[in-house]
Amino acid sequence: MSQNKFQPVNIGVVGLGRFGRLHSMTLAGLAEANLVALVARRQASIGNLIDELSGVPAWTDLDQAISESDAEAWIVASSTESHVQVTRALLEAGKTVLLEKPIAANLIEAESLLPLVRPDSSNLMIGHIVLFNSEYQQLREEVAQRGPISYINCVRHRPASIVEQFPGENPLYAVMVHDLYATQVLVDRAEPIQFSAQYHRTTRGEVDLALAQLKWESGPVASFEASYLTPPGMPARGMDRTEVFGENWSARITPNPRPIEVWSDQAEWPLGLEIRANGKGASGMLAEELRCFCRVVRGLQEVPVGATYPDALQVQGWMDKLNSCAS
Repeated sequence: MSQNKFQPVNIGVVGLGRFGRLHSMTLAGLAEANLVALVARRQASIGNLIDELSGVPAWTDLDQAISESDAEAWIVASSTESHVQVTRALLEAGKTVLLEKPIAANLIEAESLLPLVRPDSSNLMIGHIVLFNSEYQQLREEVAQRGPISYINCVRHRPASIVEQFPGENPLYAVMVHDLYATQVLVDRAEPIQFSAQYHRTTRGEVDLALAQLKWESGPVASFEASYLTPPGMPARGMDRTEVFGENWSARITPNPRPIEVWSDQAEWPLGLEIRANGKGASGMLAEELRCFCRVVRGLQEVPVGATYPDALQVQGWMDKLNSCAS
């Protein structure tokens, strides 16, 4: 099907926090999509987007939104605790869903969606913006060309303020999950044979650092760091780094923050992630993920490796195993 015949997909967004807002603003800037519905628990969350997305219908009741809107597909960007409940309602209504990760709080809850998901996962795609990051895509190509992996090292740090803002949020599930998905793709979905993990906790018992290690029977070893430790003087979205080593080769990407830096009375990193969305359009990894989702909805593309429901269950299982052995 040629691009000029592509029928834009009518999409709604559930959850209007930071990432739900990014999804909404990005969808509003895509030719492939029509943003036709917004759903939030609180009217105040809807009010925060009125100026930027005036005219988009909004609801505080999901069932009412499903019934009254003409959205054929939905983005679920609500809290992790609500993911399965919201996604179940949408799948039961015959909608196609892009669900932000992690899929659920645990594997048993995640598996409860199995009867509703098509065998090819074409009605449930997992949100995985790292897959669509330009640096990561090049890294995948380098790995494919250069041969077997010996070692993967992933570092992902976020602001220490998150511990206060979101009590009980574990960086293993909220931060490291991105690198676990990225590694899953690099090792072609192979299941590890060894799991180990460690936590550091604050004086109040909150987990602010998660360390993990995985090993595969074919040889690769991977280590992961995910934290809420960066002070205010560092980039607002922390920093990310991924390194891959093979025989006589290695590669490194540092996708967050992006290279642009600005100084005035203080240092700033204005483009933390490869995401840009405003009234003039949208670009970057979230825009490419949503374009991919639109093609999936239209049956023009399969859900990519690393973004299927079985992929999500595998990574959910990894997280649960790491959490159970963390000390």
